[in-house]
Amino acid sequence: MQTRPPLPPFTLETAVQKVRLAEDSWNTRDAAKVALAYTLDTQWRNRAEFAHNRAEAQAFLERKWHKELDYRLIKELWLHAGNRIAVRYAYEWHDAAGHWFRSYGNENWEFEADGLMRRRYACINDLPIQESERKFHWPLGRRPDDHPGLSELGL
Repeated sequence: MQTRPPLPPFTLETAVQKVRLAEDSWNTRDAAKVALAYTLDTQWRNRAEFAHNRAEAQAFLERKWHKELDYRLIKELWLHAGNRIAVRYAYEWHDAAGHWFRSYGNENWEFEADGLMRRRYACINDLPIQESERKFHWPLGRRPDDHPGLSELGL
């Protein structure tokens, strides 16, 4: 049986760890790797798009990162209880025409006992920004530990 620690029920420490692991994974923009954190029958709502299993979630991520170039994400724990975590997040990206955006959102997550995510519900808003307004400046990949989080950036 595959497990994905930390496992529920979450403490403050393990919830914060789970959020950072998710952020790090999404910042790889490796859809196949990211999809492994979700159950085979995972249920997603992302904006107006729905995924009903891991394969659909992976296909969604492939489309997302094909469109959202130079994607950099910061997640922050909002609340946790039992096997559920709520996060707020922001990410910056640009489209193929070079237009930059900061996307803000909230997610509600529900986990199985093995630590895989069973449900993910996301609400997202996009704010057009100038490249000079970007706040997420690190090489592509994992956010450095010394880079400010959302609260420190005032987002």
